Amino acid sequence: MPKVCGIELKGSEAILAIIDADGNGQQYINIEPRKIKIGDDESTNAVLSFYESFKSYVTNNHIEVVVVKKRKKNGSMSGGGVSFKLEALIQLNGTAEVVFVSGQGIAASHKKDNFELPEGINKYQEAAFMSACLYLRKNKGALYL
Repeated sequence: MPKVCGIELKGSEAILAIIDADGNGQQYINIEPRKIKIGDDESTNAVLSFYESFKSYVTNNHIEVVVVKKRKKNGSMSGGGVSFKLEALIQLNGTAEVVFVSGQGIAASHKKDNFELPEGINKYQEAAFMSACLYLRKNKGALYL
């Protein structure tokens, strides 16, 4: 099974959580950075910096699949414009496959069989972690989670 990075996009940052999955189960990898933030999203240098930071993160950590928690595209609870810009940059990483999971899918899977939150994970990383867990459950039949 692959090394998977779950991502939740909030405001101007990508919140990250990596799970290493193999024949022996899955393990949360507690490494820095846990967030990658874009500075001024109207600055070409800041956009390129975010892109390069994310691409390096994926490459250096040997991530095969990036799982992004979807956000609403319109309406009162829709994601902000900057988060969609970050999403596009993540999709362009050129190294790892990028897939999307819904908040409803995460909640339903968690209700059916709780995702066991590992030691060392921060509260703000939980949605990113559960996004990666859902991908593993759906695509690899992972029973550990």
